[in-house]
Amino acid sequence: MATAKAKDTPATKAKAASGDGSKAKPWKLKTPPGTSEYQMYRAADADPPAIVCIAGTTELRYHLSAIEDLHAMLKKHGDWMPLGSADEQKSAADGTVEAWGRSPKNPAKGWYGLKKGLRGRFGMYMPPLLEALGLAEVTHDAKNNRMRAI
Repeated sequence: MATAKAKDTPATKAKAASGDGSKAKPWKLKTPPGTSEYQMYRAADADPPAIVCIAGTTELRYHLSAIEDLHAMLKKHGDWMPLGSADEQKSAADGTVEAWGRSPKNPAKGWYGLKKGLRGRFGMYMPPLLEALGLAEVTHDAKNNRMRAI
């Protein structure tokens, strides 16, 4: 007899990312629904220091501090938080990782995304990285995914 998943349990476990987070060996990740692959690496020597995300032919950059800041916020939040991924041109739903990633109340005092026009999708690309680093759990459903700190 099949049992229902507990409400606070991730739908599936993501595989650990391959790579070491360098430009030569970037982390190879999948979006929370598992539909797209992308790569990320640390660019500590960039100005400002960044996490570089390569999704197809598009390069997005987020403040390097986003990893620690997002983890700290999730720990303080203490529960599951919806991801709410959205492009920069669209508004983010309140109470989501995406909304926090562009809020003037976060430690970056606004957008973690660094490239104007490509500052969104924080809630799509950062959560799997935190999961791969062992800092968070992320659900992997077709939509409405969530995350929480470990």
